[in-house]
Amino acid sequence: QVQLVESGGGLVQAGGSLQLSCAASGSISRIDSMGWYRQAPGKQRSLVARIDTGDTRYADSVKGRVTISRDDARNLVYLQMDSLKLEDTAIYYCTAGVYLRGGGWGNYWGQGTQVTVSS
Repeated sequence: QVQLVESGGGLVQAGGSLQLSCAASGSISRIDSMGWYRQAPGKQRSLVARIDTGDTRYADSVKGRVTISRDDARNLVYLQMDSLKLEDTAIYYCTAGVYLRGGGWGNYWGQGTQVTVSS
């Protein structure tokens, strides 16, 4: 089994910054891709940013304001968010594609961390 635990969410004023972290643990052989999704009230969960080996991808709505990075030695993924807007308010979920010790592959999700941007 693999567990993903997010941290770093909270309340921030518009224009401010926040860094989210996600730690993966468990029966991990190697982590393939890692990413962040978000879900605002009444909306579907959508991609914020994703990082694969040597490649990153961002939603158009966050390009230039958000940076995703990873620390493979510690199975961590970060999401640095700057110039936050009211519309960035959502629950942010970490996800990872994991090759498991003993074989197999699975896609895992964290429980989410709330980000609230105030005016």
